[in-house]
Amino acid sequence: MMFSIRHQTLRLPLRDPFIIARSAPGEGHVITTVVVELRDEADGGAGPVGLGEGYPDTFYGDTAETMAAVFPLLLEAIAPAAAGLRGPLAEAQAALEQAADLMAGAIAHHGGAKCAIDVALHDLVGKRLGLSLPDVLGLHGEITPTDFTLGIDEPQVVAARAKRAIDFPALKIKVGGASDLATLEAVRSVYAGPIRVDANMGWTPAGAVALLPELVRLGVVLVEQPFPAHRLDWLRDLQAVSPLPIVADESAVTIDDLDGLVGVVDGVNVKLAKVGGVGPARRMLERARALGFRTFLGCMEETSIVIAASAAVSPLAEWADLDGCLLLADDPVEGLTIGADKRWRLPDGPGLGLRLKAGDLP
Repeated sequence: MMFSIRHQTLRLPLRDPFIIARSAPGEGHVITTVVVELRDEADGGAGPVGLGEGYPDTFYGDTAETMAAVFPLLLEAIAPAAAGLRGPLAEAQAALEQAADLMAGAIAHHGGAKCAIDVALHDLVGKRLGLSLPDVLGLHGEITPTDFTLGIDEPQVVAARAKRAIDFPALKIKVGGASDLATLEAVRSVYAGPIRVDANMGWTPAGAVALLPELVRLGVVLVEQPFPAHRLDWLRDLQAVSPLPIVADESAVTIDDLDGLVGVVDGVNVKLAKVGGVGPARRMLERARALGFRTFLGCMEETSIVIAASAAVSPLAEWADLDGCLLLADDPVEGLTIGADKRWRLPDGPGLGLRLKAGDLP
């Protein structure tokens, strides 16, 4: 096999409870993510190591166990791209795209596993060439500032957390519970900036239509995934009467979903863990923009590895929700910083420029 991989499943406590409308009982206190180190065997033992991460979201069919099971299949699939990945920049860029296509062709779904390998390959190429991730991507626009996300809780609790996040340029409020309007009223009483709401499929059509005037009154600027992923008819009907953009998330998993969303919603949320990495995310964002969608770049509750990779493609997004590592009680990765303007500052080093606090994986 051309590549070898070491992976570690991390269980990381969250700073505050983080509940969304589709959370299972007991969830929202500790997250699971998978960090990988990828080597090209042709480099020998002293070669560079690519750092990657994949978030196993069971909603999309991923667990830490399924990721471990499909890693060997994906590494075997990308073998035809190995020689190109060792070449100069233009050749390596084409090989990175080829590797993503080979993974997509080898097995459907499994975005978390594909993301871990894709991000690690980009890091490996950057380290081999002495180039930063934006250099590898050829993408140097201004990084989009991130909002800060607050999970479902009692209205006064959410408002207290909003007050702590008052310096963020926007807040994303998880809704879909019993106290949505009261929560938004409480947040607005302490926060003056734009509010984005994400129902994670938790609303009904009648309830959403009834809430629209209140959302406008409270300064909400977008509504994310109000209905179940397959109910494109409901999404279309709501967008037709909504003065606010409706943004598809669970309905917009990969680039293949975009054409079916034209005329249904105004925007789409792209996430590396859904689409399979930073390269596929770039392609999905570019395709979404070409189709006329407004673009939102989101994340899971990931470490700085995926957040840094996401920040590198954020110039293609109108909105960014890249706060995953800020939700953790302790990020096990170092090297990424955030400015007072809430734009991520990518390291100057080659590749991602990040390192694990504990050193190499065991």
